[in-house]
Amino acid sequence: MNVLWTSGDAALATGGTVVGDWSVDGVSIDTRTLKPGDLFVALKDVRDGHDFVAAALAAGAGAALVSHVPDGVAEDAPLLIVDNVLEALENLGRAARKRTDAKIVAVTGSVGKTSTKDMLRVVLERQGKTHVAEASYNNQWGVPLTLARMPQDTQFAVIEIGMNHAGEIAPLAKLARPDVVMITTVAAAHLEAFDGIFDIAVEKASIMDGMEPGGVAVLNADIETSAILCAKTVDARVRDVMFGVHGDDFQLGEVTLSDDATIVQTRIHGADGVFKISTAGRHFAMNGLGVLAVVDALGVDPALAALDLAAWKPPAGRGTREAIYLDRGDEDQVLWLIDDAFNANPTSMAAALEVLAAAKPVDGLGRIKTGRRIAILGDMLELGTDEDAMHAQIADLPYLANLAKVHCVGPLMRHLWQRLPVGQQGEWVQSATDLGPQLHNLVDAGDVVLVKGSKGIKVSALVDVLRKMGHPAQEAAENMKNEGA
Repeated sequence: MNVLWTSGDAALATGGTVVGDWSVDGVSIDTRTLKPGDLFVALKDVRDGHDFVAAALAAGAGAALVSHVPDGVAEDAPLLIVDNVLEALENLGRAARKRTDAKIVAVTGSVGKTSTKDMLRVVLERQGKTHVAEASYNNQWGVPLTLARMPQDTQFAVIEIGMNHAGEIAPLAKLARPDVVMITTVAAAHLEAFDGIFDIAVEKASIMDGMEPGGVAVLNADIETSAILCAKTVDARVRDVMFGVHGDDFQLGEVTLSDDATIVQTRIHGADGVFKISTAGRHFAMNGLGVLAVVDALGVDPALAALDLAAWKPPAGRGTREAIYLDRGDEDQVLWLIDDAFNANPTSMAAALEVLAAAKPVDGLGRIKTGRRIAILGDMLELGTDEDAMHAQIADLPYLANLAKVHCVGPLMRHLWQRLPVGQQGEWVQSATDLGPQLHNLVDAGDVVLVKGSKGIKVSALVDVLRKMGHPAQEAAENMKNEGA
């Protein structure tokens, strides 16, 4: 076992009282994913984590971090007892950051945080021992949890930092103390909590409040709020590196989209270059360029990183493309699903629709015999007072001209649906559950289908419906391919 925390080290970090002499090799906040040997942290959320301590110990937890001995737990069970569990987790994270020589990267932005974090994982783990946040662990418990899990011999760590309201980013950045930060972009997201996009930029820029002296801020040069971000670097006394079409040392050139790849021309430190992303998306190209700027700021090899970017694929729900086989006996009867249903705002919606517009349907398949580009779009939430207009304005995007049908889900998306040409109008429904039973009549083999919307509108349920249209036919087709291999 590689020991992450001994009872003595954990007590010293938190000021808590130890019961027993123990060591752990991981940290968990969820009994469903807990591994034997983990320290179980009894946080309070919808449920009180203390209710699960007995189950965690029975499942093999090495110890539990608690504020009292829970019911059903023996007095001599391996525990670390503290006054406040969340504060103790923060202190574990703070101690883990202090004891390592790792270079820390923190990523924030209105769009693309998780994808960029995962790109950094791919390129940095090929150049040293890398520790990266799981999933979207970017909030008040996710950031300290990620830090608390960081092994002492880590060489690079990537921390994702998010927010819903003003004042949330700076405390997390001060906990992580990054050497390099990257702000992917500033866009209309969580506007309900802000007066406008410039206030969002101020909040995003506050990530620099926690930076180590002499740090580097990698910033998007192509957004209207870039001046706010640059001004913050002066106050924070860190160096800025700008990336994008208007970038200085990291300039974005021509971006070419295909069904399953993005080829990106660049000019970096005055030299022309190229890299490939193994999925379609101009936004992925932009984030990939920012990743190269981060790697350069860390003092490692950006040329190797440019090659390794091709190994990255987007996580589920964030633009993944997959084939859905519709006929058990004919593997050519296939439609292509672009699953971008994890979240949405105007910027990410435009990026997803550009990807769909560049996709190539296939004619001669299915009932209709004409391959189509079809969008299933759900409400974009938390946009504030202008949300109706922001939905209607999607109709003005040039990419929509390439789409055969647009189906709309939710009361806000009705504003887009009403502006669509009659021939392009698909179905409008109040909720995803209303559209699910109709899907088999709305798509066909040869189509490329995008599903996109905010998490709260639950269009991810429609992704599941589309996938189930391919079973067991999809499994049979995959088996046929494997047998022929």
